Amino acid sequence: MEKTELGIGPGIVRFLAGKCLRGVLLLFLVSGAAFWLVSMSPLDPLSANVGQTAMGSMSQEQIEKLQTYWGVGAPPAKRFLSWAGDFFRGDMGVSLLYRQPVARVIRVKLMNSLWLMAAAWVISGAVGFGLGILAGVKKGSAADRVISAYALVTASTPSFWLALVFLMIFAVWLGWFPVGLSVPIGMEAAGVTLADRIWHGFLPALTLSVTGISNIALHTREKMIQVMESDYVLFARARGESTGRIVWQHGVRNILLPALTLQFGSVSEIFGGSILVEQVFSYPGLGQAAVTAGLGSDVPLLLAITVISAAIVFVGNLAADLLYQVVDPRLSRERGRA
Repeated sequence: MEKTELGIGPGIVRFLAGKCLRGVLLLFLVSGAAFWLVSMSPLDPLSANVGQTAMGSMSQEQIEKLQTYWGVGAPPAKRFLSWAGDFFRGDMGVSLLYRQPVARVIRVKLMNSLWLMAAAWVISGAVGFGLGILAGVKKGSAADRVISAYALVTASTPSFWLALVFLMIFAVWLGWFPVGLSVPIGMEAAGVTLADRIWHGFLPALTLSVTGISNIALHTREKMIQVMESDYVLFARARGESTGRIVWQHGVRNILLPALTLQFGSVSEIFGGSILVEQVFSYPGLGQAAVTAGLGSDVPLLLAITVISAAIVFVGNLAADLLYQVVDPRLSRERGRA
């Protein structure tokens, strides 16, 4: 197959084009579904954000202005198409709750969430991969049983429950970490150091890491067992190669690609878990902003967060697919022939 100057075959180019088209359609459908759910919500935006007592003391003219501000009474389809047109032109609108441009709100919240999710993603992948290798090599041993039990238990443990346990033990009882927030209370932004942010984000990142280790550990364990029981490993043992050399040359090289693919595909799980974890720790990230926007009927902010979240998950899955395409060119050739 001929390749471009960058070494990318036409099959991968067509694959990327198809994925991008599907991604645009996905974002449109996801935003439409989110808007429909908000429109069907029984929550009254005026009662939820202004309050019945305050509305009782307002004139009819003031109530009509508030209804116009919150979009009460406007046709849902017209509101959605108007938002979609502005979003396509790069205008995310103005947050009804924060009274700021949505782009500015998301930029601040996303930066808080990104480093939290990135830390959890790296830690869970590295630790899960290492534990999976150890359990696979030591199949049937005490280490294998402990690791497998840990992975099975954490895989079925809700992230918000684990966050509550960590909060009670390490923040309330022991007092090692703050109860919540991302920076010390009352401190100006200019005075916040990197150590302060790490100290406040340690427990949320630990919670996401613990719940994310199980899948990669169990998957890596099964792949490692298959490798260690294969014929070429038996031949390597007959040649006198050590276990460490066999694991490094034959094991890691064969299981690294599936593990990386699974790890990139776990972006959606980490992002979904961060929403609940941020609520427990009162961490001002994108997940907490999404909950606030949903309960407050802040449609522009909620839809923008939905699109950004779906885009992050889509990019993670696309990276996993591209990794397979680059490492195993046979997939590209098969798609090209198809």
